[in-house]
Amino acid sequence: MMKQQYLTCDLLIIGGGTAGCYAAITAARRSPELQILIAEKANIKRSGCLAAGVNALNAYITEGQTVQDYLEFVRWDAEGIIRDDLVRTMAERFNEATADLEQMGLVIQKDERGRYVSRGKQNIKINGENIKPILAAQVRRYGNVRVLNHLNMTQLLLDAGRVVGAAGFSVLEEQAYAISARAVLIATGGAAGLYRPNNPGFSRHKMWYPPFNTGAGYAMGIRAGAEMTSFEMRFVAQRCKDTIAPTGTIALGAGAREVNALGEVFEQRYGLSTSGRAYGASNEAREGRGPCYLRTEGISAQQEEDLLKAYLNMAPAQTLKWIESGSLPSRQNVEVEGTEPYIVGGHTASGFWVDTRRRTTVPGLYAAGDVSGGAPKKFVTGALAEGAIAAEAVLDDLGEQSDGSQADFRALAQPVLEEYQSRLAAKSGEAFDVFALEEAMQKVMDEYAGGIRTGYRYNANQLSLARSQIASLAALAETLRAEDMDELVHIYELTDRLTVCQTLIAHLLERRETRWPGFAIHTDYPAPRAEEERYVNSRLVDGQIRVFRRELVKEGAYEHTD
Repeated sequence: MMKQQYLTCDLLIIGGGTAGCYAAITAARRSPELQILIAEKANIKRSGCLAAGVNALNAYITEGQTVQDYLEFVRWDAEGIIRDDLVRTMAERFNEATADLEQMGLVIQKDERGRYVSRGKQNIKINGENIKPILAAQVRRYGNVRVLNHLNMTQLLLDAGRVVGAAGFSVLEEQAYAISARAVLIATGGAAGLYRPNNPGFSRHKMWYPPFNTGAGYAMGIRAGAEMTSFEMRFVAQRCKDTIAPTGTIALGAGAREVNALGEVFEQRYGLSTSGRAYGASNEAREGRGPCYLRTEGISAQQEEDLLKAYLNMAPAQTLKWIESGSLPSRQNVEVEGTEPYIVGGHTASGFWVDTRRRTTVPGLYAAGDVSGGAPKKFVTGALAEGAIAAEAVLDDLGEQSDGSQADFRALAQPVLEEYQSRLAAKSGEAFDVFALEEAMQKVMDEYAGGIRTGYRYNANQLSLARSQIASLAALAETLRAEDMDELVHIYELTDRLTVCQTLIAHLLERRETRWPGFAIHTDYPAPRAEEERYVNSRLVDGQIRVFRRELVKEGAYEHTD
């Protein structure tokens, strides 16, 4: 029998990654009496996108650049579909957050004059293998912040339309939690594992985005009726083949150009936006000029050594591949490939529809980092900035609220806790398990919703098939039972992914154009259309996903009005 535990806090932060940790730090600094609780599925010391480290801060206002420059860059790269207010407010804090990280102990590379070493107009180099432990250690300095590691949150709890807490369970022991909170901040990251990956089967974890980011925050918000935006702006990363290591370090650090199998530099044919780069390699291969490479043959010994060291900070598999194969980058070009599509608001605009201060459309609920929509190219410093912005909004809002009733909260939580118990039951000869359904989901998405197999292409008929089959899989997932807590986690992760898939398909159907060909090609509408330059938003209403449009937010601040 699962034990039940009820906890109370002022601010519940779901997700202890980059944004979640910095939100806790910001709130604790400003309000030492505030009781803050971080619920993290893994351990905040090595969780989230920074778990393995990173070798650059890719969002920084370097010397000679301005916040407006960054805004224009993001708008250009996203083909116009961004929220100006969100990009501007995060960019205004990039450098402040960077200085704060340095004070915490992050090593930022400097030149002989003591200036940060840049790696392009918006990037600076760091020694970031320990960036996440540094953030986690800072969190633990504050006595009013409590961290619950290994706690998988699954459900927001609402009272009269307002979020008053959330429920979850331990991934290690048979214990369920209901946490009452005056405000809840979602910072769980984006969604991986929706599509069949480059490396299926035993190596399915070898993907670009963390495999444990399952879209849980999106799914919780969708089920709670929160408005979502731009899910159709998927992200397909250009990565080193097999290791799925980042390519930017090679392109920027070694000045490597993209070439096809004929040795032709093809970048200019497709443009240098993120989507254009992804489309270039994909289309060159599709037209018979693949495979494609980053041309590293002939780079200097110093450049090669720098690359080997840089990848040890964030993707050591790439360095090991070079060394073990004997094919060092100076002797052999690096083959590239596109990943499966992801939903991630740190690189594109997909996520919660928020106001300028990162409030969602559900009262009492806030969003920051990869889970928050409208502001592409957040990267590390953008996630930090949004965590801080959301935390400050929470503090300003809490003074207008009264404490909720613990008795009422227990009644709200009880059905969810009972569901956990009902799911944790002995199996009785089921014909399938959670992993079979997950594989079926990925197959459907890959074949009918624009995965690797179709070259990221889809049409309305295929999407309709995907919608029907994903709905059937979601119904089957409701019948799954778990023999232990680990299996229970996988069941809820699958349920969350299926919820995200349903919203994604609805968005893909609604956007009748091809605006980001490297991320998705709608073969019924193979070109961009001026009338489509609006946000595609959605909300779950009476069990159905209702999709609608909003006009672009160009200037000033935005508040929810409807």
